[in-house]
Amino acid sequence: MTYLLFLLYLVVFCWLVTKTRFFLNSGLNKVQLLILFALKITIGIFYGWMGLTYGDYAHMRDTWAFHRESMIELNILYTDPGAYFANIVRNPYENGLTNFFGSENSYWNNLKGNSFIKLLSIFNILSFGKYAVNIIFFSYLSFFGPIAFYKVMRHVFPDKKWLMVIGCFLIPSFLYWSSGIHKDGLVFTAIALIIYHTYFGLLQQKMGVKRWAGIALGVFMLLLLRNFYLAAVLPALTAWILANRYPLKRKLIFVSVYGLSVFLFFTLKFITPALDLPKSVVEKQAAFSKLTGSTSIQTHKLTPDVEGFIKNFPQALSVALLRPHPGDIQHLPLLMACTETALIIVLLILFFIFRVRNRHTDSSNLMLFCFAFSFTILLQIGYTVNNLGAIVRYRSLILPLLLVFVIAQIDWSKITRLVLKKEV
Repeated sequence: MTYLLFLLYLVVFCWLVTKTRFFLNSGLNKVQLLILFALKITIGIFYGWMGLTYGDYAHMRDTWAFHRESMIELNILYTDPGAYFANIVRNPYENGLTNFFGSENSYWNNLKGNSFIKLLSIFNILSFGKYAVNIIFFSYLSFFGPIAFYKVMRHVFPDKKWLMVIGCFLIPSFLYWSSGIHKDGLVFTAIALIIYHTYFGLLQQKMGVKRWAGIALGVFMLLLLRNFYLAAVLPALTAWILANRYPLKRKLIFVSVYGLSVFLFFTLKFITPALDLPKSVVEKQAAFSKLTGSTSIQTHKLTPDVEGFIKNFPQALSVALLRPHPGDIQHLPLLMACTETALIIVLLILFFIFRVRNRHTDSSNLMLFCFAFSFTILLQIGYTVNNLGAIVRYRSLILPLLLVFVIAQIDWSKITRLVLKKEV
């Protein structure tokens, strides 16, 4: 029954992919779309298998826990529909809705899991609770993210189609983590929607209702699924829009916006204790430190003040950028992650040696946005996460935002000529 149901939905959604206008307008033909979609489904199935095989080691137990919880939610829907629709907004905590960035006793912290479980429970109605079938539904929804980002990057680099396919779809850790049944694929879709509607809205000089609605949808998805990302996307988005208005002052604008953001990060607590952001980061680090395991690493304890963040800054960068390194390898997932890190370092070296500047006038502000947003996410990871699997997972979502600019501006023809010449 499961195989027949899987095959049926696979045929239906493959047909749907070839009929979805947003996908067809990407510049990819139907065969290419189907190959990429099928690849996501295949990796999603592999992700589920890895969750069973390496769940205790590679931070992948959540996918099956979400599935079990979604089955419970489905049963609640059938037996008590009122409770099903009410429990998503019920807040059992005494502090109400004020603990926005809290890691414990926080409605907002629990909302990310609760909303995702609710989505999976809806999938279960159609899939009869079959995990593999849910992968097809999830792959279709999360396919919008890479497609949206690809459409933007193809406009920036119109003559580099296959490099953009690699950068937007095929980065190994990104493909893996965004394809499994977890929040990551939808989080990237939210980020991509914000980028897509902002880029083309500014390009067309018409930020109409449709564009603002698309941006608002992306922001709302981040609010539901990973609210810490709002603290990263809002200043980057503000700087991007201002830089588009005053292009000659774009660097000054980004520096000023981020200087103000750092100032507010440390001082908002004096306006209201609910906005003690340094304390929230320290609590997030403490929450991760409690999740000890074989892939946990030792990190210095952070203190909620300027001195503490400056002192831990080198460690934060090292954790977010370089871990896992060869000494961390304990099993296959970490070996693959370490190999990817080494390849990224090679790409960066090639980028600095064989760089060709892009002359597309609309890309500078986009690139600054991607770099600023990604750097903020990397700091969030470095300051709070001590689990190697979680580091790789969280970092994977910002790799396309960085690496598309790297691989697109490497002079690959020159490298090819040098290699061929040496071989001769």
